[in-house]
Amino acid sequence: MSLSRITIGSFRNISSASLNPSDGLNLIYGQNGSGKTSILEAIYFLGMGRSFRSHLSQRVINNDDDKLTLFANLIQDENDCKIGLRRHRNGEIEVKINGEKVKRLSTLAETLPIQVITPESFSLLFEGPKARRQFIDWGAFHSDPHFYQAWVNVRKVLKQRNQLLRNHSPYSQIQFWDKELVRYAEQVTDIRNRYVDSLNELLKGIIERFLPQVDIKVSFTRGWDSKTDFSQLLENQYSRDVAAGNTGSGPHKADLRLRVGNLPVQDALSRGQLKLLVCALRIAQGKLLKQQLNKNSIYLVDDLPSELDAQHRQLLLQQLTETGAQIFVTAIDPLAIVDSLSRPPDRMFHVEQGLVTVIE
Repeated sequence: MSLSRITIGSFRNISSASLNPSDGLNLIYGQNGSGKTSILEAIYFLGMGRSFRSHLSQRVINNDDDKLTLFANLIQDENDCKIGLRRHRNGEIEVKINGEKVKRLSTLAETLPIQVITPESFSLLFEGPKARRQFIDWGAFHSDPHFYQAWVNVRKVLKQRNQLLRNHSPYSQIQFWDKELVRYAEQVTDIRNRYVDSLNELLKGIIERFLPQVDIKVSFTRGWDSKTDFSQLLENQYSRDVAAGNTGSGPHKADLRLRVGNLPVQDALSRGQLKLLVCALRIAQGKLLKQQLNKNSIYLVDDLPSELDAQHRQLLLQQLTETGAQIFVTAIDPLAIVDSLSRPPDRMFHVEQGLVTVIE
């Protein structure tokens, strides 16, 4: 799977650009603020319907326009798929795949799986469980066709339950929703658990290559004590949930726990080591998708040289290229990437003030 053409219109400081990337390693270089990260962000937006840099999508629209336009040709198994997206400043979004309108943004994620490694990726380790839960759910979504609807059902039931809690409704009114929550929670948790088990098999080998001297344990926590019956727990915690106005335990509290001995990895590793760990997680996730569905992810790696020495840059690029996937890497100095490769990048682009030039 690879993008053979990318067209960007009115996206941040890129008024108009068209790229014909290689299906291998694409190096995008330029000074800070030139627009190189915006290219990665545009590709991500096309695959997810949102930005990885801002929760407010209207901010990515060029100040001189009231909408952004993205288009790409996606090649998979020699088939050409056309993906188009238009986002208006008022929030309206239009998505088409092969000329057909798409109603659910999840269809984009299914069509164009993306792995992103950016300076913001540290949120996976430093922020609360939400980012790690999203990481698990990305893989669960792709690995099991039943996951998406089960998770949608969990959120619907939680919304009803939490409203009843805020209304101080008696438990007799909440009991029906608890039965539904338990049913869907078990489905979601089972899929998540199986996914993390499969991921761990690949992850262990990659971590050993990146961080050979560090023993990192990765485990899944379901969001409530696994030794406790969830139905009984919900009933026992009813009074506490009423006081809080929300449901304190359940699949919406699940987490991916990463530890070195008894310490969380963020307390035990350096920033460079943490970056390698995030890269290992993303590469393992992409490899597992290839293994399960014979579908490659597209890797977006922003500012790869930062906080990595030459040896680890070389190791990371080697691991990325070994996936056989299409890769987009940005850097200020192209030599920081070129000198870490055994052969030149398959294609190079220079970006300056939003203008993109292919380097022959």
